[in-house]
Amino acid sequence: MARRPPLSSGPLSRARRAERSRRVLTTRAVREAIVSLAGLVGRPVIQGGKEIGALVDVVARWADEHPYPPVTGVVVRVGRSLAFIDVELVEGLGHAEVRLRSAPLDLRDFERRPGEVMLARDVLDHQLVDVDGVQVIRAADLYLAPALGCIRLVGVDVSMQSLLRRLGPARWQPRPTPDRVIDWAAIQPFGESVPQVRLRTSNEGLRRLRPGELADLLEDLGRPARQELLAALEPEAAADALEEMDPDELEALLREAEPDRAAALLASMEPDEAVDALRDLSVEVREALFAHMAAETARHLAELLDYPRDEAGGFMTTTVVMVTPPDTVAEVRQRLVELRDHRDVIDAVAVVDEAGRLMADLTLYQLMVADPATSLSELADGAEPVTVGPSADVAEVAAQLIESRRSSVVVVEDGRPIGRILADDIVDALTPERGRLHFPRLLQ
Repeated sequence: MARRPPLSSGPLSRARRAERSRRVLTTRAVREAIVSLAGLVGRPVIQGGKEIGALVDVVARWADEHPYPPVTGVVVRVGRSLAFIDVELVEGLGHAEVRLRSAPLDLRDFERRPGEVMLARDVLDHQLVDVDGVQVIRAADLYLAPALGCIRLVGVDVSMQSLLRRLGPARWQPRPTPDRVIDWAAIQPFGESVPQVRLRTSNEGLRRLRPGELADLLEDLGRPARQELLAALEPEAAADALEEMDPDELEALLREAEPDRAAALLASMEPDEAVDALRDLSVEVREALFAHMAAETARHLAELLDYPRDEAGGFMTTTVVMVTPPDTVAEVRQRLVELRDHRDVIDAVAVVDEAGRLMADLTLYQLMVADPATSLSELADGAEPVTVGPSADVAEVAAQLIESRRSSVVVVEDGRPIGRILADDIVDALTPERGRLHFPRLLQ
């Protein structure tokens, strides 16, 4: 598996720009009211003009239904104890102190409730994902502000200036330095030290990212966070992202995952991509992964591993749509709809006889323009397939593609289709140092 070239996230779509324009940090009142969490930690907690303790942390609740986590309370050191004070008793967060209302305090020992996060402990200085910028960031500071009826986490600062402020004299530390602030609505947090806090499953940002962008994020994240990111993705999206990863990074990811999880990830990938990943693992690790797969899947991948990497059988995809002459165009179209998860590796359908021998190879364009009631026997007449054997080398396959002007060739053994090689598979095989390049499928 070759390394792909870097991807650019490109300009924001109109919808994404509109979404960003509605975010709370675009509101002047919110920006002017932001308070630095890093600057507030360790500052006095005041009630009735008297200092009762020092702030240890601010607690927020991750809420799927809202992009800005509401603050639920503060953790205060009172003597040698840590006490939790509900947000209802917090009058305000200043730059250098926390002010409490004049009301009886129930100084309960702090105990984290489900869904709650200690912002200083669990998020500050931890890895986060900016889904707008498609980058992994580290929180140099977190910003709180009154917004939408309560105190909320509204932004994250990723600037070097904030890190220097935190290391500087105490008088500098409380003041926000919003040099590079990202609105929290664009952030995907990870619960590295908070197992019960999961990713925001409602965050649409991750679903907008392309496989290559998700792969970049997986490579940049630390071990716990990238396993959590994978768990949050739909199986198809996870498989597509894994197929785009750097081979060394993918190998590390598979090694660090539990065997049953790694086996499930491999089984969800296209077979040729899964085999590429398996080639880089030791025989012992492969056998352990096979033991956690369905027997049929393990057998199929093991058979593909027997083909040399530089021969057609070693870089073909085994996702081949096979149909018979009596089938109609309408029936084949419906089957293609059912196979939409494999759309990136399907550009044609193989017409086979009763014995499974290849008769013709019909492109998607031919199926698209044909009458739905037409039988494939009519379309297959005179449509000679372009084929290679499993031992053909890269140059031979490339020559067949160039001569036929097709976007793929069928790999056959004893006249029967066993795989297909697409144009981008050839580019990957010919230029491994340039990375995995994926082209739009051509409809001929």
